[in-house]
Amino acid sequence: MARCDAPTPMMAQYRRLKAEAGDALLFYRMGDFFELFFDDAKIAAACLDIALTKRGEADGEPVAMCGVPIHAARSYLARLIRAGHRVAIAEQTESPAQARKARGSKALVDRAIVRLVTPAP
Repeated sequence: MARCDAPTPMMAQYRRLKAEAGDALLFYRMGDFFELFFDDAKIAAACLDIALTKRGEADGEPVAMCGVPIHAARSYLARLIRAGHRVAIAEQTESPAQARKARGSKALVDRAIVRLVTPAP
């Protein structure tokens, strides 16, 4: 299992975006899925009744992870909002081909928070 103690570029990007999202759950686009990590994954998995898995390690502990397919994301997002959660949506802002062309074959796709969805007051 990969270790994230020295964060991979992807995990460093995730953590930067999570810091920007604050207390909102972060839907982090990875191909055909929105992934959630750490405590966000634990919260979302419990709320959505989906599998909680793990990806690598951070600080010697497994990194909690769960995900929802893009084609079903709207319904999962609605459930999280109805449960009172705020959700930040981090989309890929370039294609993998654009990333490879700009920064080489192992380039990380750029992502940015493009939307914050909150429950109605």
